[in-house]
Amino acid sequence: MWPAFVINLGVNTTRMANASAALGAQGIRFERLEGVNGWTLPEDEIAKVYDQRRNRRDGKHPLVRPEIGCYLSHVACWRRIAAGDAPGGVIFEDDFSAGQDLADIIANICGDGARDWDVVKLFTFDDAPKTIKERQLGKYLLLVPYRVPTCLIGYVLTREAAGRLVAKSLPFFRPVDEDMKFYWEKDLRVALVLPAPVTVGDQQAVTGTIGNERRSSKEGRGLLHHLLYQLRYRVNLAWHRYQDSRR
Repeated sequence: MWPAFVINLGVNTTRMANASAALGAQGIRFERLEGVNGWTLPEDEIAKVYDQRRNRRDGKHPLVRPEIGCYLSHVACWRRIAAGDAPGGVIFEDDFSAGQDLADIIANICGDGARDWDVVKLFTFDDAPKTIKERQLGKYLLLVPYRVPTCLIGYVLTREAAGRLVAKSLPFFRPVDEDMKFYWEKDLRVALVLPAPVTVGDQQAVTGTIGNERRSSKEGRGLLHHLLYQLRYRVNLAWHRYQDSRR
């Protein structure tokens, strides 16, 4: 099994205890990686990594501080994996809940000889997504979803993909999970395994959550902006899926 990392802010001890228990119960060794606390980032540091001008033009909504910290936390994981000796790595956010087949599924993914993917997501809100192609991976189903699902609470990626993500992600203007949906910008082949071995776990956090912070934010975008955002995404997605089919 490739190295596994759990992103966690030190004050969120309950989340870390839950994650440690879930992985330990299945014999999955991991390293805790201290997350970047977006609430405490200095403004000059934020300006270096967050492209507010591009966000105003092309972003779905203004990023709140914990979203910026979350993105930087994933970048730190990608850097570790890209610099490592293993062929790839596994990344968890600390608010996941694990199914009983998690270790077996990860082992199958890491041992997959076909390796016709760069990223395999371990979670989706849609258990019957529209699919481009699919194949068996042991007793599981590995598929390419037409639309990359949101949320990055658990995923596997190759060392080469981690390197590309590090090189192409800064500065950013979308949330990290939203960025993954624009897979063509990072030259990624994103797959999904079903049944998904990871679900959303306990969302309580000492630091608060991204969702709560966004709901309390006074910044926003109008209806027209959101409609145009969705239209541009759908057109781009359709075009790149067409291009994918011709390869």
